[in-house]
Amino acid sequence: MAYTTIDKPTDYFRTKLYSGNNNAQNIAWDETDTNMQPDLLWIKSRAGTSVFDHVLGDSVRGGGKYSIPNKTDAEVSNNNVINTFNTNGFSVGGATFVSEGGRTYVSWGWKAETSFTNDASGTGIGSIDSTGSVNTDAGFSIVSYTGTGSAGTIKHGLSTAPKMIIQKNRDETQPWWTYVESIGAGGQLRLNGTNAAGSDGATLWNSTAPTSSVFSVGDNTGTNGSSDKCIAYCFADVKGYSKFGSYTGNGNADGIFVYTGFKPAFVMLKNTATTSSWEIFDSKRNTFNPTAKAVFADSAGAEYDYTNRLDLLSNGFKLRTTSDVNGSGNSIIYMAFASNPLVTSTGIPTTAR
Repeated sequence: MAYTTIDKPTDYFRTKLYSGNNNAQNIAWDETDTNMQPDLLWIKSRAGTSVFDHVLGDSVRGGGKYSIPNKTDAEVSNNNVINTFNTNGFSVGGATFVSEGGRTYVSWGWKAETSFTNDASGTGIGSIDSTGSVNTDAGFSIVSYTGTGSAGTIKHGLSTAPKMIIQKNRDETQPWWTYVESIGAGGQLRLNGTNAAGSDGATLWNSTAPTSSVFSVGDNTGTNGSSDKCIAYCFADVKGYSKFGSYTGNGNADGIFVYTGFKPAFVMLKNTATTSSWEIFDSKRNTFNPTAKAVFADSAGAEYDYTNRLDLLSNGFKLRTTSDVNGSGNSIIYMAFASNPLVTSTGIPTTAR
């Protein structure tokens, strides 16, 4: 059996750095093969005299609509921010969030690709109707549904149970509730906050872990508000491409090594035991080790350059700090995507950077 089914992670995930120009612009990927539509797009300004929120949109909701993952705000409609999702990248309007002159931006894109619609009563899958876009090869789906206010189940489109689900009530001022397998369906995290792991899983997810076909929601307005439009981003492990898990920090500058089975292109970390930020690193802003440039999912603040944080290696990452993302005895969760698998399906190994 081949080590991985994904030899080219850039078919499903890419990072793009670009500069604003005060105008609408088309943004194409850097790779020679530019063909990848980002069905989920996340943009953040890196620096400037003022700070700007994160911007997140997806092809299921379509251009002209975006959400702010560092805030609890309802969805915003504005064609001047995320405009289109293109086969070779994306386009933005001239809004300062995404294209202010003299400001640099980082963007991350994930491909889902295949649309689906589920009439729960007709298919017998779940109890709440859903639509969305899915890529089972990449273990990623975008799910749109209308809440009922009562506990139910929703088709996610994947062939395996998601390891991580990020959900938002689009119509209401509500947190970005985040399910992580290592915490379990009885707990939760907030993508928009620095909070340690909480214990609201009973109302959010009916204390029920996702299955290979559905995820559960309780009666919490944040994940299932009555008649409210909601969105969920579901992620599953794919060998050689993506990994979602946890590790226990050792509080030592010679930190622990976390095996992913690939050379990471993107890593997001969160200490679940303490009040701390969601730290995002990628191999485009950090072209060599130590990897030290981070943006924070829960903050509008500018990119922060640590002197040392972690090393991105050929088969995982190694912590190089004594605090937060390597807190002694603390459980830290991670979300990682590959630039290269450890070994391709033809047996070619990747190299360290």
